[in-house]
Amino acid sequence: MQIKQVIHKLWEEKPLALILFLGIFFRLLAVIFSKGFFAHDDEFLVLDPAGSWVDGFDYNAWLGGRAEMNHAPEGPSLFFPGLHYLILYYLKWRGMVDPQHKMYVIRALLALWSLITIVVGYRIVNFYSGKKVARQAGLLLAILWCMPMLSVRNLVEMFCIPPLLIATWLAINPAKKDKLSTYIWIGILCGIAFNTRFQTSLFSGGLGLVFLFRKQWKPFFVFGFMFPAIFFAVQGIADIVIWGKPFAEFGAYIEYNLKNAHNYPVGPWYNYFLVLAGMLVPPLSLFLMFGFFRSWKKYTILFLPAFCFFAFHSIFPNKQERFILPMVPFVIILGCIGWSEFVDTSKYWQKHSRLLKGCWIFFWVLNCIALPVISTMYSKRSRVESMYYLYHQKDLKNFIVEESFRNEATQTPFFYTGKWYFHPPEVTKTHTLYQRYLAFKDQTDSLNHPNYVLFFGTDHIDERVAAFEKLFPATTYRTTIEPSYIDLLVWKLNPVNRNETVYIYKFDDKVVNLPDSAIH
Repeated sequence: MQIKQVIHKLWEEKPLALILFLGIFFRLLAVIFSKGFFAHDDEFLVLDPAGSWVDGFDYNAWLGGRAEMNHAPEGPSLFFPGLHYLILYYLKWRGMVDPQHKMYVIRALLALWSLITIVVGYRIVNFYSGKKVARQAGLLLAILWCMPMLSVRNLVEMFCIPPLLIATWLAINPAKKDKLSTYIWIGILCGIAFNTRFQTSLFSGGLGLVFLFRKQWKPFFVFGFMFPAIFFAVQGIADIVIWGKPFAEFGAYIEYNLKNAHNYPVGPWYNYFLVLAGMLVPPLSLFLMFGFFRSWKKYTILFLPAFCFFAFHSIFPNKQERFILPMVPFVIILGCIGWSEFVDTSKYWQKHSRLLKGCWIFFWVLNCIALPVISTMYSKRSRVESMYYLYHQKDLKNFIVEESFRNEATQTPFFYTGKWYFHPPEVTKTHTLYQRYLAFKDQTDSLNHPNYVLFFGTDHIDERVAAFEKLFPATTYRTTIEPSYIDLLVWKLNPVNRNETVYIYKFDDKVVNLPDSAIH
């Protein structure tokens, strides 16, 4: 039997198996090739804290460290970093120490976790609309151009999706929805999602409203008890142990976001309409969004939780693209259901079926071009690889981040150095090289004196290196770390993004050519 016939047979008889194969294949590509991190939070609020805990440090002082500095709760949930801690602790116990090798394991586990989204999403659509529409939704969940890459990132916005979808499926499934244990599990799953990403309380609140509107009192009260119980069991108890009171971090999280709502990217109320329209690719995205909003009354249990989440983020000033990711699978699922029902009753689309088919072909051509590119992208490559280079330098004591042409320096991911004891001096417009030299010169522990310097960016690089060599004559060039193609593309499209080419030099901090002003 020819390959084409085998694929056709699978597509007709076992479509979910074929969809899962495609999802696994491209996620495997992402596991192997899509290194780095997506945004600040998935590295510095998840991976670095967890890695430091394994090695006996408290990177962000989230465990009550630095009491002498009157350190207070900062607002993160410890659940997701805690899972990373358990994984990294186990890997260390098994003898795995290389940071990149650890990340292969973590990305693989995240990829496996994301397969739940494909399976459950397919089943929901199949339940409401049959196999034909379920195949469309399943493919979108499996190989939408950005899904494999996002699925292997340490993003709380992605990790919280499977429990939300499973909870929704349990509430829908006729074989489960009359059992008391079902609503216990729904509460547990929504509690897990909430402990991962606090904003998912809006999903859970929407689900509770559905039970309330339908006068399903037993599900409403069981769910209403289990959801906060799981939150208390995870975050509440942790806060009591660390801070002496429950929900300290959650309270700090709310306070921080209210105070800093305008200190992050701010967009108009329709910002996330544009994000969804672009992410799902026009004109298909317009079809899916139309189907999603058109079906609000008929499929309230799919619509209302996602809409509550969407409405809040549309109103709240701080608008970052990743915030809306938990809603994307719900738009795909309900969008496919609603759009297919609309097409079945639309005289226009019945007459223009070739046009509709052409729209789908247009989407899949673009998607299939972008899919392998994005699935193998190495995001923030130069930052990761520069730290990984230092990991291999056995004589590393500390390093300087030199960005004297900027007001603030680039944050570096310590996880890839395998070390946590140093706090790299930063040379910027605010703090000059000589000021930084005086600071670390006064340190009594000479082991923390820097002996490597990382020049970030190509701006005025010759002058910056010359100025450094003037103060430290025993400076030698070691290597250059280039950004990935995707990082370079983003920088060229918008120069506001940083060109993170990194030039690494080694120097002897004991060989110093002090300026005349320092001698007299």
